[in-house]
Amino acid sequence: MRRILLLTCVLCLAVSTALAQDVMTVAGGPETHKVVLDNDQVRVLDVRIQPGQKVAMHSHPANVVYYVSDAKVKVTSADGKTAVREVKAGTTVWNQPLTHAVENAGTAEFHLVQVEMKGPAK
Repeated sequence: MRRILLLTCVLCLAVSTALAQDVMTVAGGPETHKVVLDNDQVRVLDVRIQPGQKVAMHSHPANVVYYVSDAKVKVTSADGKTAVREVKAGTTVWNQPLTHAVENAGTAEFHLVQVEMKGPAK
């Protein structure tokens, strides 16, 4: 019984670790995300995803996103649910920490700037 419990705990830890990967280390991340600023307060990413291009499951801390272009994007959450969203250039949104995969479902480049927070808000 203890072995089963231990194995279950190890498996859960492995799954949560896999889901919580930094976007710069997952498939598609280094091709689509460029770090333009990284200090002890924030990390700023310039993100450009081409039509049909995918970014594998990854996580972000709390962040602010500014959409530079209009886009149609397919988002898959950690629980496997998918949603297609249309975003408008000039829109700014706040996000709590999240884990997702992203695909550009549109016909034009998807361009955004993302500011990831480090540590608790002051």
